[in-house]
Amino acid sequence: MEVSLQSRPVNDTQKTPPQAPEPARAARIRPQSLADVAYPKTIKSFVRRAGRVTSGQSKAFDELGARFLLPYQASALDFSAAFADAADPDDHDDTPPRPTVLEIGFGMGEATAHIAAALPQTNFLCCEVHEPGVGALLKRIGEQNLRNIRICAHDAVEVIDHMLPEQSLDGAHIFFPDPWHKKKHNKRRLIQPPLIAKLAARLRVGGYLHCATDWQPYAEQMLDVLSAEPLLKNTALAQHPELLGYAPKPHYRPLTKFENRGLKLGHGVWDLVFERV
Repeated sequence: MEVSLQSRPVNDTQKTPPQAPEPARAARIRPQSLADVAYPKTIKSFVRRAGRVTSGQSKAFDELGARFLLPYQASALDFSAAFADAADPDDHDDTPPRPTVLEIGFGMGEATAHIAAALPQTNFLCCEVHEPGVGALLKRIGEQNLRNIRICAHDAVEVIDHMLPEQSLDGAHIFFPDPWHKKKHNKRRLIQPPLIAKLAARLRVGGYLHCATDWQPYAEQMLDVLSAEPLLKNTALAQHPELLGYAPKPHYRPLTKFENRGLKLGHGVWDLVFERV
């Protein structure tokens, strides 16, 4: 049971209670929470988790952060400038622009690095707020000598709203977002009509949106939300009608260790691939 300072017996030898930290110090020691995120009244689909940054990740931040981390800005991103050193040295002035794919929430970056290596002519703009995950992807970038990834360690919704012009993307990946299992938390799920409308508007005609989840109720919600967006069409309906709207796993998406473990336990995985019309 807590006892207030006022209710404790006081004597001449009792030490004076420590003073509250100075404001600047208090700001440094306060745990980061949703209250520290911009636009705190907005329902977030994520929680900034505390996590330990390893020495290898910290070294990757120091050595590679300046090159591969993009600061959030409240204005349109210049893709050519952001990915200037990702271009092939043999490209000419008349070479078509490289396609750009947005990835939202890459976790520890395993799948992201695999896809970027498999598709070296595609640029990947990747959003993640978990610091150890950002450090892990930077480390993979260095180990695999990847040039076609840029990371924005910021809320992807704000990145979409302010940094990405309409019809600026060739694709978008959302792999295994937090399913928020409890019904009372379903409102926090990332895949909701307003976000999908924003993403669809930022895809070029013919661009694609690829989502994947291992939680069936969320897969059903994803299918409903994506199917209701008028700017998108389901690529699987005509090619794979037997899958009832879901798509076979595209070749570029790897099976992660977590996914492999789930499959061995009999868990399902659902991919959805929609195209901008």
